Amino acid sequence: MALHHPRTFDDLVAEGASAPTEGWDFSWFEGRATEERPSWGYARAMSGRLAEATAVLDVQTGGGEVLDFALGAAAPHRPPLVVATEGWRPNVAKATALLRPRGVPVVAVPDDVLLPFADGAFDLVVSRHPVEPHWGEVARVLVPGGTYFAQHVGPGSVFELIEYFLGPQPEESRYHRHPERERADAEAAGLEVVELRAERLRMEFHDIGAVVHFLRKVVWMVPGFTVEGHRDRLRALHERIEADGPFVAHSTRHLFDVRRPRP
Repeated sequence: MALHHPRTFDDLVAEGASAPTEGWDFSWFEGRATEERPSWGYARAMSGRLAEATAVLDVQTGGGEVLDFALGAAAPHRPPLVVATEGWRPNVAKATALLRPRGVPVVAVPDDVLLPFADGAFDLVVSRHPVEPHWGEVARVLVPGGTYFAQHVGPGSVFELIEYFLGPQPEESRYHRHPERERADAEAAGLEVVELRAERLRMEFHDIGAVVHFLRKVVWMVPGFTVEGHRDRLRALHERIEADGPFVAHSTRHLFDVRRPRP
C-alpha cells in the first residue's frame, strides 16, 4: 500500500508558481482557496441584460469567460452585435479563441487609451472588474438611454494579504475605488446611477501554493511579486497556515447599474 506524503512548502510553492495565469478562470483554486460570491450573481444578471440589448460592448473582458457564459445563458435571444476589448496580450489570445466561435471579435485596446468606437455605438456596455472605469468614454459610446452594467473591485480588497507582504498601507489607499467616489465620477460624466450595491466577501487561502498563484495572477496586489523575492514571508505564512488554518482575507465588490440619460 502506497504511503501518502504531505506536500512540502517547496512542493506547494512550485505548484503555485507553475500554474498558467492567463484569463479569469479560477478553477485551479478548487480545494485550495475559496471566495464568497456577491449576492447579485453578476454573470447571470449580465445574461438577462444581453437578452434585451441590440449592440453590446464588453470592456476589459479578461479571457472572455464571463461574457462567454452570459452569452450562452442569453441564447437564443443574444444581441445581434457583441464586441469585446482587452488590454493584456495573453488574455487577448485566450479571449479570441473562446469568443470567436460565438461571433464576437476581441479588439486589443490598452486599458489607458480611448475606446476605438464611434459615439453612441452601443446600447449596453458591460465590464467585470475593470482596471479603472473611464466614465467619459462609457458615456460617449453609449446611446442616450443606454446602460452601463458592471461589477467593480471595491476599496481595500484583499488588504489583509497585501499588508502581510507590503506592510501597513496609507489610509488613502483604502478609499481607492470607493463606490461613492465612483458614483461621483460617473455623475460628473453626465451619467445617472440607477443602482449601486456593495458587499464585503470572505476569502480563505488553504495552502501557500494558492497564495503564490493568486499573487501571480492578480499582479497588481503585490507589485513585482516573485517567489524568490518573498520566500521568507511565504515560508512564514506557510507555517502559519499549517499551524492555525486558512489565511483569511476579504474582497470588496460593487455593482453599478448606470444609464446615459436621454436628451
